[in-house]
Amino acid sequence: MIEPHTGEGFDAPAPETAYAGAPAIVREISNVLALTTRLHRADDRDTATEREQRLRKAALLDRIALFEATEYAPGVAAEAIAMAEAGARKLAAYDTEHDTSTGPIGPGSPEWDPSHRPYVRQEYAAWARQHTGT
Repeated sequence: MIEPHTGEGFDAPAPETAYAGAPAIVREISNVLALTTRLHRADDRDTATEREQRLRKAALLDRIALFEATEYAPGVAAEAIAMAEAGARKLAAYDTEHDTSTGPIGPGSPEWDPSHRPYVRQEYAAWARQHTGT
């Protein structure tokens, strides 16, 4: 069975593997906000920074949705899950448009049907290995 919340059925790292070395959620909110602020400065706007901001935001939304799905009733967690799905689709669309995917399976693969959330995990894990050594 394909399960976007656990990653089961997808050829991507499980959430606990993908996010093993990730900063605490509150710290990552600050990091994403700093990247967003930096992007709003015209002289600092570049594809690498924009891609990192989109990736880290999508991963942050996924992590929040994962937490809420385990802590709250499905109806309560539904909004966080929907936001994570939207963030994942936006990252996949950006990567498709700019050819910026770094993981082994591209954003247009049927592997990510019905959810691009495992794609975010694949891309975050690849980014983390490259940028943080984890």
